[in-house]
Amino acid sequence: MWRDLGIAISLVLVIEGIMPFLYPGRWRSLVASIAEIDNKALRLIGLGSMITGIILLYLVN
Repeated sequence: MWRDLGIAISLVLVIEGIMPFLYPGRWRSLVASIAEIDNKALRLIGLGSMITGIILLYLVN
């Protein structure tokens, strides 16, 4: 179980690092625009992301 968690966290870090590595200017402007979004919208985006992840995990397994 711990090995799988380590692999999952490692993959998240790799995927999260792709944008700032390939497109640092776009990534910087994206982060700046995200800072302007209100908390309610960010929570809805986070909820949608979590639900999508759960559905994908269900489909993969």
